[in-house]
Amino acid sequence: MELNGGYEEVVIRRGRRSGLDMVIAVHSTALGPALGGVRLWHYPTTDDGVADALRLARGMTYKAAAAGLDLGGGKGVICAPAGDPPAGDLRHDLLLDFGDLVESLDGRYITAEDVGMSPVDLVTIRSRTAHLTGLPVELGGSGDPSPITAIGVEAAMRACVRDVFGSSDLAGRRVAIVGMGHVGGRLARRLAEDGAELVVSDLDVTKRGIADALEAEWTEPDDAMLVECDVLAPCALGGGITHANVSALNAEIICGSANNQLADEGLDRALAERGILYAPDFIVNAGGLMHVYRELRGYSEAEALELVLGIEETMERILATSADRDITPLAAAHELAEERLALATGRIASAA
Repeated sequence: MELNGGYEEVVIRRGRRSGLDMVIAVHSTALGPALGGVRLWHYPTTDDGVADALRLARGMTYKAAAAGLDLGGGKGVICAPAGDPPAGDLRHDLLLDFGDLVESLDGRYITAEDVGMSPVDLVTIRSRTAHLTGLPVELGGSGDPSPITAIGVEAAMRACVRDVFGSSDLAGRRVAIVGMGHVGGRLARRLAEDGAELVVSDLDVTKRGIADALEAEWTEPDDAMLVECDVLAPCALGGGITHANVSALNAEIICGSANNQLADEGLDRALAERGILYAPDFIVNAGGLMHVYRELRGYSEAEALELVLGIEETMERILATSADRDITPLAAAHELAEERLALATGRIASAA
């Protein structure tokens, strides 16, 4: 089924056990099966869940293509009820229901962990389908992808700092990390080892203990996006850069792990007009995808690390294209992904 925006398929189903609505969006399989995690989240309506799945699936296509991986883009969403995260029998049932939905796509979509989910949840899903990745190490999987994702963010940051300041050295650079979750917390530790001056924030005030341990400055979440810094690293949920705050940002560079950091189209141009370098998030945070990609092919930590360190070179290429063609880094990153997709589509057409 062809949908507006080039989507190949969108499946919406109400789980027969859980009664919860769930969605799988497949944007592209031109380069390989569509891979993307499943997000367990409460949405005001099912339509909002579908919109989130569509947006994220398209982003996964570009992320895989720009990273040089033989994968397409997809995303899963489970629409959770309001209140506390589902637990007990309801959680078990919704995981089985989602596993059945994945299995119904015959391998065109491969699922993994995303917001609201854990590797343990994937074990339950695996009882209904083999089309998944990101399992715990003790079950033959690659385990938690956040450490390698943080390495990729750091690599991208080096390229950006070199472009703006003339040196990739992060020592002494003031970096504001918004969101101290799995990736943000690990990034903070790595940057502290690099000698960066850290400002950190999180909705969870217990994360202040990490800030104290790293001798980092703590700032309140409402103020975090506007901190004066060399590098702003959004590492929580997306949409943090908006038309309302873009004129008030106090960073030279934006380079973080959050997906879809720009709330609206055109904000990359608004940032460029202000002289702020925006590192495209789907380039910066590709380390997690590289991690689970290697699991699909037999996990090797050395090979996964080689892939993720290549993010620095990819970012340098994107920034060079941006400067040469006078386009934003986001536009340059899209062109890089679209070139690879066009080649794959041409090969498929020729074979047919």
